[in-house]
Amino acid sequence: MKIYAIAAAAIGLSAGMALAEAHTQTLRLGTEGAYPPYNFINDAGEVDGFERELGDALCAQAELTCEWVTNEWDSIIPNLVSGNYDTILAGMSITDERDEVIDFTQPYFPPDPSVFVAMSDDLDLSSAVIAAQTGTIQASHVAEMEGATLVEFATPDETVAAVRNGEADAALADKAFLAPIAEQDATLMMIGEDVMLGDGIGVGLRESDTELKDKLDAAIDALKADGSLNEMIKKWFGEDAATFEM
Repeated sequence: MKIYAIAAAAIGLSAGMALAEAHTQTLRLGTEGAYPPYNFINDAGEVDGFERELGDALCAQAELTCEWVTNEWDSIIPNLVSGNYDTILAGMSITDERDEVIDFTQPYFPPDPSVFVAMSDDLDLSSAVIAAQTGTIQASHVAEMEGATLVEFATPDETVAAVRNGEADAALADKAFLAPIAEQDATLMMIGEDVMLGDGIGVGLRESDTELKDKLDAAIDALKADGSLNEMIKKWFGEDAATFEM
């Protein structure tokens, strides 16, 4: 009887492990890896930054296994739709235009200002050549500025380089990205007023993945409720960063 009981327990344990493995879902998280402090590649060649910490926390909360995938920004939505990964965590603001192609979770980052950087504080932005990253809300904003000329680049670093080498008079991007660059480069300065764009940043996913959206929304709710999401935001963006009301 004892041998039978042990064997039965072993069979039950094996069945339970198999069932757990069957329900373990690997979530492939797509990011750019070139937009600090949201996401970047560290010295070890790994995805790092606010969204790496957040994505890992979301996977732990939702009991999913994380797998990180990097993808260039200009094709990040098409490659989500085609199935190369399951979500986008890449500083992507929620907009009506994007929402027509993909779906979003609730925001994991509040609406945050964008800012212009230039090499002169008396630049007239209304007639300036302004650099922005292709496919961003900043590029759309510049395109709608009467009198300004938009020049688009594949990466955010290239927009800053365009200002430095004279290809553009100014660049527009998230303040969290440009402020540290302006602080470290005496030739660059933030000019004009902050520009509020978008409805916050959310996890992008395919419109058909409704169950996954529900899981991630619940995980974001949990991280907001226990204060850990606000702590992550402060860690990566400073004590004065916009956070969620508790």
